[in-house]
Amino acid sequence: MKRNLFILGVISIAALAIVSGCGKTEKGAQDSKEVNIGYFPNLTHIATIVALEKGYFTEAFGEDIKINTKTVSNGGLFMEAMVTKSIDVGTVGPGPLLNFYVKDPNYHIISGAVNGGAVLVASEHSTIKELAELDGKKVAIPVIGSTQDVMLRKALKDVGLKPTSNGGTVEMFAAAPADTATLFVQKSVDAAATQEPWGYILETQANGQLLLDWESFAWGKESTNTVVAASKKFLEDEELVNAYLTAHVKAVAFIEQNPEESQNLVIKHIKELTGKEIDKTELEAAFKRLKVTTSVNEEVIQEMADISKEAGYVPSSDIEGLIQLDQLKSIEGK
Repeated sequence: MKRNLFILGVISIAALAIVSGCGKTEKGAQDSKEVNIGYFPNLTHIATIVALEKGYFTEAFGEDIKINTKTVSNGGLFMEAMVTKSIDVGTVGPGPLLNFYVKDPNYHIISGAVNGGAVLVASEHSTIKELAELDGKKVAIPVIGSTQDVMLRKALKDVGLKPTSNGGTVEMFAAAPADTATLFVQKSVDAAATQEPWGYILETQANGQLLLDWESFAWGKESTNTVVAASKKFLEDEELVNAYLTAHVKAVAFIEQNPEESQNLVIKHIKELTGKEIDKTELEAAFKRLKVTTSVNEEVIQEMADISKEAGYVPSSDIEGLIQLDQLKSIEGK
């Protein structure tokens, strides 16, 4: 019964997270310029959450800039919101961003945000102990083309396996991370490539077995999980870009220096958005599986693009111009 209640709670959080995409206004004057910031109500978007909670964006943009926020549940929705201009800048996984960039080079990476923060977990019923045992199995991913999709393809390739969509034997199944615990209990999937805190929750609440931890899944600690993405139009306003990056850099430094307070801010923020409270112990454990950073590993991003091309998601892996870090380096004094 306890497990069922937990799962219902998780599902509720996911549902509420999706509907919270209607957005809210943080502060600003009616006649001022506006900036639309997007992110996920998720631990790997902690830099954006902390910048909002600490008022860093308000401080950096000033009173004449109206700040609107929008939450989404996956990278595909984030990029669609960028296309429709309801998001100008924010945090998203690099997978969906580079997929869109190859088709329409109007969206760019302007900073890193979080490395790691993703794990591969096997369900209890699958009895899988090694990566190679995923042969013939069904693995949940957040969404087709997501960062975890690309990471799983990288891990499978390392042991000579391929997804069924590319003539292999591993079935990749798109499911919201919050629903994965239910799928484990129902024995509907054999494993999940997911982001935190869902990986830790699968272990503790659904008896999942950690197959690859964050240090060994795909590129390990160098696995770029979340980046700051900005539209071309937003980048044309240097003042806005500097303001966003100033707040972002300040948030990253705060998180590094104040990990416990930062985790409490995430719990508070998500509770205000969804009405549900994440367990502090679970969040603390999941936090240890990621690294908050402004750095971007360009070699990893390129390899992600190569894998996306192999998967048939994009016609080319040419991502020249995608990563634009000049203003970040200027702010950081590099």
